[in-house]
Amino acid sequence: MQSNYISGGCSFTFGNELSDDSTGKVPSKKSWAHGLFERTQGLGKKFINTAMGGAGNPAIARRVFQEISKHPSKSIKGVWVMWTFTSRYDWAMPRHKVLENQRWVSISPWDTNMRAEERHQALANSEVQQQEWKAREDALSTTGVSPFANALYKYAANEFHEIYLSWKSIIWLQNILEKKQIPFMFTLADNSLFYKEFDQHKDSEPLLKAMYGEIDFTKWFSFGERMMGFNQWTLLNGYERAVTHPLDKAHADAIMLMESTFNKLIGGKK
Repeated sequence: MQSNYISGGCSFTFGNELSDDSTGKVPSKKSWAHGLFERTQGLGKKFINTAMGGAGNPAIARRVFQEISKHPSKSIKGVWVMWTFTSRYDWAMPRHKVLENQRWVSISPWDTNMRAEERHQALANSEVQQQEWKAREDALSTTGVSPFANALYKYAANEFHEIYLSWKSIIWLQNILEKKQIPFMFTLADNSLFYKEFDQHKDSEPLLKAMYGEIDFTKWFSFGERMMGFNQWTLLNGYERAVTHPLDKAHADAIMLMESTFNKLIGGKK
């Protein structure tokens, strides 16, 4: 039986803007996720990167689970996930050919009219990314997602619900992996998963306090104190960046930093 290894995440795991990312359609082999697989696993094993640029935490959990469900549990020898920004939503829309699996869409604040100028300024130095976002805008408009996203972020989106959805996704996937006895390691792309006003929510809101207690932090890798995210770690240490993502050197150094925890939780070459 072939040994399978699965990773999940957003663009920081997919490897957008790395040196071998020319189309944005094939996961980079320079990413931290692929690098850990190459350094720690032997020949004859399969690595599957389910990461997708712009994915939110519910989408990350869903995509990893969908891949897990395709294989016998005993064939999956490890799963590693980098959770992302909490402000993204995963939604099942009426079927349309341009949506993921003709149904799913990940929505972020950048998909709204309210944040269009911010997005434009952030991508001003990248013609390629501007073209990609123009194509995305057209697709979201065609499918009816655009007016939905504008209404969602204007009237309904809020920090509390976003924490709730993110932590629920983490606990859901964690419990599935534990039930199936699949070794795993979680980490985070951005501090927003546990920082900002979240500590206040966690201590004052019984539901979130209980949920926080269900997260098994012994299975996590942090880039610094208080669950520092990969993105903040690269900024703190001055790593070279492209338009919105750190480049190859940051991923290479992250691999070295994570390897010991990875081997402890998932295991290395045998």
